Amino acid sequence: MAIAERIPPGIANAIDYERLAPEALGPQRHAYIAGGSGHDVTLAANRAAFARWAIAPHLLRDVRAGHTRLALGGLALPHPFLLAPVAHGLLAHRDAELASARAARATGTCLVASTLSSRTLEEIAAAAGAARWFQLYLQPERAHTLALLARAEAAGYGAIVFTLDASIQLPSRSALASGFTLPRECVAANLAGYPQPAAPALAEGESRIFQGAMRHAPTRDDLHWLLSATRLPVWVKGVLRADDASLLKAAGVAGLIVSNHGGRGLDGSPASLACLPAVRAAVGPGFPLLMDGGIRGGADAFKALALGADAVLVGRLQLYALAVAGALGVAHLLQLLVEELHATMAQAGCAQLSDITPGMLMPC
Repeated sequence: MAIAERIPPGIANAIDYERLAPEALGPQRHAYIAGGSGHDVTLAANRAAFARWAIAPHLLRDVRAGHTRLALGGLALPHPFLLAPVAHGLLAHRDAELASARAARATGTCLVASTLSSRTLEEIAAAAGAARWFQLYLQPERAHTLALLARAEAAGYGAIVFTLDASIQLPSRSALASGFTLPRECVAANLAGYPQPAAPALAEGESRIFQGAMRHAPTRDDLHWLLSATRLPVWVKGVLRADDASLLKAAGVAGLIVSNHGGRGLDGSPASLACLPAVRAAVGPGFPLLMDGGIRGGADAFKALALGADAVLVGRLQLYALAVAGALGVAHLLQLLVEELHATMAQAGCAQLSDITPGMLMPC
């Protein structure tokens, strides 16, 4: 699947991994990974949102002591890029999430491991650095969710990332047209010991969505239960609305991730970047806030930080680099992203992340 365990020629910017990914993945897997849901409206909106902002640089600023260090959720990180949780890493590379974990360790990056990973959370933890979080999907049986939480705690994960926006995921038309089906070897390794209940028989007039697919969707009661069920801080991923952000902060979550699931959730929902300012206003200046959706370079990260994020997550681009060059590719991708952010900050007159404020942007 990978072209080679080397950095191919022609990689000058982080986004170049997107250009090489189709050859590394093949048409069907690329269609699935590159696609969002439905007509890919939200997928396109995520990228388009960055073009609506220009960076207005300051002059005569001394940036010779510049850096991108930050404190986040008890972690001291060298840069504000996290590796987002992605399902079925085996689609991209034979080493799957272990390769991304090694890259995270080598670069001091926080890795967020998915419930639906191709390797177990214990295997990923052994390969990753100290900065690692576990992304949780609630299981139909609470006992199975408790087991996942206990495993994450025992494996040294520092936080739980509770995803709320993916109870239903509809494939994109492009993935359907390609004929993509999940290969037999792509199984959720973490769930191997937890049998999934059979779909219930629906009574006449019942919906296969409301009474079927949504029967185990998280509720407010589930959130409160989860907060009491683990000693780890709980972040919530999938926030787009200010009122939801206020509710979640009041419930006691450790932080929020503004996200539309990389365009794989509700097609037609707004771009993550467009939602950032309102969510930041709702939770206040000191509350931890991350964003994912559409990041393809250091300037994109700069704009997200200016609009209220403390850090950003990289998902689809991570899979592209993984497919092209394995662990080396993901580590190189992270190096490029950090250097691109350094260059953007330096030219904009920002010596540290706290200098990246809303006033650094202009609508265009």
